[in-house]
Amino acid sequence: MGQPVSVTQKPSVTPGRVRFELNRSLTGQGHERYTAAVASRIGKPSDVLANRFFETGNVSAVHVYGNIITVDVKPGSSSDSLIKVVEDLYQYWTPGKVPPSEEELMAQAPKSETPAAAPSADGSPAVSSAASKIPAALLARSQAALAKARANQG
Repeated sequence: MGQPVSVTQKPSVTPGRVRFELNRSLTGQGHERYTAAVASRIGKPSDVLANRFFETGNVSAVHVYGNIITVDVKPGSSSDSLIKVVEDLYQYWTPGKVPPSEEELMAQAPKSETPAAAPSADGSPAVSSAASKIPAALLARSQAALAKARANQG
């Protein structure tokens, strides 16, 4: 599952350098240059792709600009397997791989903070189960706006 990336591999006039042209932009109009694997800053596709290139052990530098990727291949290494790295960038599931169970996915989901339920005038909890799914800051702001509106009505 996922989206296969259409890639064309082209040689460069510089020995040891390979260029890939994609059917989609990875950086917009920005340049990204990597000389080593990076801790993914915000999970940008260019960061992920650069890390996967460096994991092959065949790459010394990566430059990404829009839909063009330029890769410097280490001396003595082959660039034959690098096109597969780009093609599989958005592949999340492959045949033979077992998808995670619902319990495993739910364990990975971030836990939202539930606001403290203060009892209302009649003693029932003020926060419903639906309201407990709303981030605490947004719920507090909404409750303050509702209280202000009720006060203005008299």
